[in-house]
Amino acid sequence: MGRVNKTVSSTHCCKKSPESPWPAWVRWCAALIWLVLLGLCLQPARAQHHGEIRELQLERSSDGLYLTAALQLELPTIVQDALYKGISMHFIADAEVLRPRWYWTDKVVARAARYLRLSYQPLTRRWRLAQSATPFAATGLGVSLEQNYDDLTDVLAALQRIARWKIADEGSLDDSVAYVVNFQFRLDMSQLPRPLQIGAVGGSSWNIVLTRSTSFPAQEPGR
Repeated sequence: MGRVNKTVSSTHCCKKSPESPWPAWVRWCAALIWLVLLGLCLQPARAQHHGEIRELQLERSSDGLYLTAALQLELPTIVQDALYKGISMHFIADAEVLRPRWYWTDKVVARAARYLRLSYQPLTRRWRLAQSATPFAATGLGVSLEQNYDDLTDVLAALQRIARWKIADEGSLDDSVAYVVNFQFRLDMSQLPRPLQIGAVGGSSWNIVLTRSTSFPAQEPGR
């Protein structure tokens, strides 16, 4: 009987990677939780897509600190549709003056707020913008400055301009200290009709929030 030659291959078999000690359902749940957390982290970024604060300037005068801002606001279609149906939109401009402290949280030395109400009159087809230093009362009474406009472009141009707004009194500021000012402009969803408030929960189209911070240096001696 002839001898059978056996050929042995020199190629080594790849070792299988060790299987995960966690069951498949545990790994699936972990992936799901990660996706949910990622979505929550990205939510503030989506809110910023409705515009930006293009300019933010501070001016110190003998009676206090003044803020000037220029916004680029993009009203979502759902907000414009509500306006054309006669539903007013309320906006709030907030300014916070902080004194940095290395040993503790920053100290708030001044706060200021400006309330704006944008509305459309379907009968006259005119726009109205009201501004007030205090929240608008439910009765509509109160001290406010109102202006009328013929089209949406004009009223948005006025809404996006804030000129020499006093945000701090001179007595609350120290010349030798550098301050930080946080500015925010947002849609006040609490002023929406109740059905819209329920529908707006979690909806990025309603979450209009523009924020920006800037610093104000200490005053030079003798100035």
